[in-house]
Amino acid sequence: MTKAIFFDRDGVVNRRIVGDYVKTPEQFVFIDDFFELFKFIKNKDYLAILVTNQQGIGKSLMTNQDLAEVHEYMNDELLERTGFAFDEIYFCPDLATNPSSRRKPQPGMFFEAIEKYKIDTSESWTIGDSTSDTEAGKHAGTQTVLLGSHEPNEFTDFIFPDITILTDYFRKNLN
Repeated sequence: MTKAIFFDRDGVVNRRIVGDYVKTPEQFVFIDDFFELFKFIKNKDYLAILVTNQQGIGKSLMTNQDLAEVHEYMNDELLERTGFAFDEIYFCPDLATNPSSRRKPQPGMFFEAIEKYKIDTSESWTIGDSTSDTEAGKHAGTQTVLLGSHEPNEFTDFIFPDITILTDYFRKNLN
Protein backbone atom coordinates (compact mmCIF):
# COMPACT_ATOMS: atom_id res chain seq x y z
CA MET A 1 0.00 0.00 0.00
CA THR A 2 0.96 3.59 -0.51
CA LYS A 3 2.26 5.86 2.22
CA ALA A 4 1.70 9.62 2.23
CA ILE A 5 2.48 12.84 4.00
CA PHE A 6 -0.46 15.21 4.19
CA PHE A 7 0.69 18.83 4.38
CA ASP A 8 -1.26 21.88 5.44
CA ARG A 9 -0.17 24.82 3.30
CA ASP A 10 -0.14 28.21 5.07
CA GLY A 11 2.32 28.07 7.96
CA VAL A 12 3.93 24.81 6.78
CA VAL A 13 4.81 25.20 3.09
CA ASN A 14 4.65 28.99 2.96
CA ARG A 15 4.55 31.89 5.36
CA ARG A 16 1.08 32.61 6.65
CA ILE A 17 -0.22 36.14 6.06
CA VAL A 18 -1.79 37.03 9.39
CA GLY A 19 -5.28 38.43 8.92
CA ASP A 20 -5.28 37.89 5.16
CA TYR A 21 -4.93 35.24 2.45
CA VAL A 22 -2.28 34.36 -0.10
CA LYS A 23 -4.13 35.46 -3.23
CA THR A 24 -1.33 35.76 -5.80
CA PRO A 25 1.95 33.98 -6.55
CA GLU A 26 3.77 37.16 -5.51
CA GLN A 27 2.34 36.80 -1.99
CA PHE A 28 3.43 33.16 -1.74
CA VAL A 29 6.70 33.01 0.22
CA PHE A 30 8.11 29.56 0.93
CA ILE A 31 9.35 28.66 4.37
CA ASP A 32 13.00 28.08 3.44
CA ASP A 33 13.44 24.85 5.38
CA PHE A 34 10.43 23.31 3.65
CA PHE A 35 12.47 22.38 0.56
CA GLU A 36 14.78 20.06 2.48
CA LEU A 37 11.86 18.29 4.20
CA PHE A 38 9.92 17.98 0.95
CA LYS A 39 12.84 16.50 -0.99
CA PHE A 40 13.58 14.09 1.86
CA ILE A 41 10.05 12.67 2.06
CA LYS A 42 9.76 12.38 -1.72
CA ASN A 43 13.09 10.50 -1.82
CA LYS A 44 11.59 8.15 0.81
CA ASP A 45 8.76 7.38 -1.68
CA TYR A 46 5.98 9.12 0.21
CA LEU A 47 3.18 10.74 -1.71
CA ALA A 48 3.08 14.46 -0.94
CA ILE A 49 -0.52 15.61 -0.62
CA LEU A 50 -1.56 19.16 0.12
CA VAL A 51 -4.79 19.57 2.11
CA THR A 52 -5.71 23.20 2.66
CA ASN A 53 -8.70 25.23 3.78
CA GLN A 54 -9.07 28.23 1.47
CA GLN A 55 -12.04 30.21 2.70
CA GLY A 56 -10.72 33.30 0.90
CA ILE A 57 -12.60 31.81 -2.08
CA GLY A 58 -15.77 31.43 -0.03
CA LYS A 59 -15.41 35.06 1.06
CA SER A 60 -15.03 36.13 -2.60
CA LEU A 61 -11.59 37.58 -1.87
CA MET A 62 -10.08 35.35 -4.55
CA THR A 63 -11.24 32.96 -7.24
CA ASN A 64 -10.55 29.30 -7.97
CA GLN A 65 -8.33 30.54 -10.82
CA ASP A 66 -6.35 32.76 -8.42
CA LEU A 67 -5.75 29.73 -6.20
CA ALA A 68 -4.80 27.59 -9.19
CA GLU A 69 -2.18 30.18 -10.17
CA VAL A 70 -0.74 30.20 -6.64
CA HIS A 71 -0.55 26.40 -6.61
CA GLU A 72 0.97 26.28 -10.10
CA TYR A 73 3.68 28.69 -8.95
CA MET A 74 4.23 26.62 -5.78
CA ASN A 75 4.59 23.35 -7.69
CA ASP A 76 6.83 24.92 -10.37
CA GLU A 77 9.17 26.24 -7.67
CA LEU A 78 9.19 22.91 -5.83
CA LEU A 79 9.98 21.07 -9.05
CA GLU A 80 12.80 23.47 -9.86
CA ARG A 81 14.31 23.44 -6.36
CA THR A 82 13.77 19.80 -5.33
CA GLY A 83 12.98 17.83 -8.47
CA PHE A 84 9.53 17.01 -7.09
CA ALA A 85 6.06 18.58 -6.90
CA PHE A 86 2.98 17.79 -4.83
CA ASP A 87 1.33 14.59 -6.06
CA GLU A 88 -2.13 15.99 -5.36
CA ILE A 89 -3.66 19.21 -4.06
CA TYR A 90 -6.99 19.25 -2.23
CA PHE A 91 -8.57 22.49 -1.12
CA CYS A 92 -11.80 23.43 0.58
CA PRO A 93 -13.28 26.89 -0.11
CA ASP A 94 -16.02 26.56 2.52
CA LEU A 95 -16.41 29.20 5.19
CA ALA A 96 -15.66 28.39 8.81
CA THR A 97 -19.19 29.57 9.58
CA ASN A 98 -20.62 27.01 7.14
CA PRO A 99 -18.26 24.03 7.36
CA SER A 100 -18.56 20.83 5.35
CA SER A 101 -17.14 17.33 5.70
CA ARG A 102 -14.16 18.51 3.62
CA ARG A 103 -13.19 21.54 5.72
CA LYS A 104 -10.57 20.73 8.34
CA PRO A 105 -10.89 19.68 11.14
CA GLN A 106 -13.17 17.28 9.25
CA PRO A 107 -11.20 14.65 7.31
CA GLY A 108 -13.11 14.67 4.00
CA MET A 109 -10.17 15.80 1.85
CA PHE A 110 -8.00 13.14 3.47
CA PHE A 111 -10.55 10.40 2.78
CA GLU A 112 -10.71 11.43 -0.90
CA ALA A 113 -6.93 10.97 -1.20
CA ILE A 114 -6.91 7.76 0.84
CA GLU A 115 -9.49 6.22 -1.47
CA LYS A 116 -7.90 7.48 -4.69
CA TYR A 117 -4.35 6.40 -3.86
CA LYS A 118 -5.09 3.40 -1.59
CA ILE A 119 -3.08 5.02 1.20
CA ASP A 120 -2.01 3.04 4.25
CA THR A 121 -2.83 5.58 6.95
CA SER A 122 -0.86 3.69 9.61
CA GLU A 123 2.30 4.48 7.59
CA SER A 124 1.26 8.08 6.82
CA TRP A 125 1.62 11.46 8.49
CA THR A 126 -0.14 14.80 8.70
CA ILE A 127 1.92 17.97 9.21
CA GLY A 128 0.15 21.18 10.15
CA ASP A 129 0.47 24.33 12.19
CA SER A 130 -2.95 24.26 13.86
CA THR A 131 -4.93 21.73 15.84
CA SER A 132 -7.57 21.61 13.09
CA ASP A 133 -4.88 20.06 10.84
CA THR A 134 -3.88 17.38 13.33
CA GLU A 135 -7.50 16.71 14.28
CA ALA A 136 -8.32 15.98 10.63
CA GLY A 137 -5.21 13.83 10.29
CA LYS A 138 -5.99 11.89 13.45
CA HIS A 139 -9.59 11.26 12.30
CA ALA A 140 -8.14 9.98 9.00
CA GLY A 141 -5.85 7.57 10.88
CA THR A 142 -2.45 9.19 10.31
CA GLN A 143 0.29 10.07 12.73
CA THR A 144 0.23 13.80 13.37
CA VAL A 145 2.77 16.59 13.72
CA LEU A 146 2.07 20.13 14.88
CA LEU A 147 4.65 22.82 14.04
CA GLY A 148 5.19 25.81 16.30
CA SER A 149 4.75 26.43 20.00
CA HIS A 150 1.62 24.55 21.04
CA GLU A 151 0.32 22.76 24.07
CA PRO A 152 -0.11 18.99 23.77
CA ASN A 153 -3.59 17.86 22.74
CA GLU A 154 -5.43 14.64 21.99
CA PHE A 155 -5.03 14.98 18.22
CA THR A 156 -1.29 15.60 18.07
CA ASP A 157 1.36 12.89 18.31
CA PHE A 158 4.40 15.18 18.00
CA ILE A 159 5.05 18.90 18.41
CA PHE A 160 8.16 20.40 16.82
CA PRO A 161 9.09 24.08 17.06
CA ASP A 162 10.11 24.23 13.38
CA ILE A 163 10.57 22.28 10.17
CA THR A 164 14.33 21.82 10.67
CA ILE A 165 13.83 19.84 13.86
CA LEU A 166 11.01 17.84 12.24
CA THR A 167 13.29 17.04 9.28
CA ASP A 168 16.00 15.85 11.68
CA TYR A 169 13.46 13.63 13.44
CA PHE A 170 12.26 12.17 10.14
CA ARG A 171 15.84 11.51 9.01
CA LYS A 172 16.34 9.34 12.11
CA ASN A 173 12.91 7.70 12.28
CA LEU A 174 11.08 7.61 8.95
CA ASN A 175 11.12 4.34 7.03
